[in-house]
Amino acid sequence: MKFPYRFRNLVLTLAIPALAACTLGPNYVRPEAPVPVAFKEVAGWKIAQPGEGRLDEAWWQLFNDPDLTALEEQVVISNQNLVAAEAQVRQARALVQEQRAGYFPTASVGASVTRSQRAVTSSAVSGNTQTSTAYSLPFDLSWEADIWGKVRRGVEGASDRYQASEADLAAARLSAQAELAQDYLLLRVQDAQQELFDATVASLQKAYDLTRNRYEAGVVAKSDLLQADTQLKTTRAQAIDLGIQRAQLEHAIALLIGKPASSFSLPPRAYVPVFPQIPTGLPSQLLERRPDIAAAERRMAAANADIGVAKAAYYPSVSLSASAGFQAATLANWLTWPSRFWALGPAISQTLFDGGLRRAQNEQVRAAYDLTVATYRQTVLTGFQEVEDNLAALRILETEAKAQEDAVHSSAETLAVVLNQYRAGVISYINVTAAQATELANRRSAVGILGRRLTASVLLIKALGGGWDAASLEGTAGAASKLDYGAAPPPPSAAQVPATQ
Repeated sequence: MKFPYRFRNLVLTLAIPALAACTLGPNYVRPEAPVPVAFKEVAGWKIAQPGEGRLDEAWWQLFNDPDLTALEEQVVISNQNLVAAEAQVRQARALVQEQRAGYFPTASVGASVTRSQRAVTSSAVSGNTQTSTAYSLPFDLSWEADIWGKVRRGVEGASDRYQASEADLAAARLSAQAELAQDYLLLRVQDAQQELFDATVASLQKAYDLTRNRYEAGVVAKSDLLQADTQLKTTRAQAIDLGIQRAQLEHAIALLIGKPASSFSLPPRAYVPVFPQIPTGLPSQLLERRPDIAAAERRMAAANADIGVAKAAYYPSVSLSASAGFQAATLANWLTWPSRFWALGPAISQTLFDGGLRRAQNEQVRAAYDLTVATYRQTVLTGFQEVEDNLAALRILETEAKAQEDAVHSSAETLAVVLNQYRAGVISYINVTAAQATELANRRSAVGILGRRLTASVLLIKALGGGWDAASLEGTAGAASKLDYGAAPPPPSAAQVPATQ
């Protein structure tokens, strides 16, 4: 039985979309990464109880400082680096929509009036010309069937990169929040240092007054007075020098919250440090809680999708085009029914020779995938290193702080004894000077250890992801379903899958 030509053509046209069921390239599975069973440095360190759960997104509230909380709330709103990262997220979202446009046909309409002239030659007449006018109003439709999954892989890769940009934004936000917390806490440590020096200067002033009275009474030599004066002035100079670092920390905070340094200030105040108990969780959870690891994983998935796009270039492209409209030689007949026209038909094309272009592109995307795998694994290793570093720092610094506190008490008692001996005339003032310098150095060391402990606490929270979770990433349902952080073998490498000719 023979079907009419138009019917066969229509069947062929409708059958083309049915062929679009193949997706080239390896399906993404997350490569394995070295994940320890437990954190090594957590032993001996006091952590939060399991019932206290995981870190909250507003983790800075663990430090129980209202000023810090108020500043952290301004970072997300005013920090220009975060504004730039948010713009990159919107850009990546638009690229997803751009890739999705490949699923749909392109339609266009245009009107044209063309006047032309041609020479007319015949056996009877020569040298004459004929002028004509063509009026046209076509509606054109074109669509390329995604038989090999090139568009699907493109959408997949764009969705993965969109999620990576979201994770980048979360990483930038966490970095800014952690930097602000460090700067703020160190500023309060500087206030404590200033308090210490002010108290020391007042104590040295009393010692100088005592020595001057004893010198005027002829009890001590002038060298004792000069030593007391030198000690007092040196300590005053050191106290003034503290203002440099405090001012710089204040300016850094202003930058982080998006304000000019000249219009921002934090008045000094007494600071009572709070060392939060930080829930570390299991090492395997770190893969879900660190945005930089999630960003590296999403870029790895996008690079995997690029392999499918490059592989589709080896196969023919099938497209469908249609055109309809009105065309006439006179304006009066332009939009009349007899002037209508239409055309419909599929087309198939295949590149036969490209000088090795497709092979090179295929090798390039496979190398890019291997690069993202190595980057991902390195990011995971770096994450575990940072957690272990700060766990060790907190544990060791806590012990050091206790030992340093003992040294402070001992040096204070030594100074008190030496001062009594000096008043009794048993020793010279050089012994007092040495005892004063030792006590100040020990007290400064104690305050310095305080700052290092607070910094390590912030860095540990940052290393643990700061309460962020990969499940918060947006994207299409297909992309979100790939957020599987269970171990899986990697897709085949370039050496395992031969390039299609």
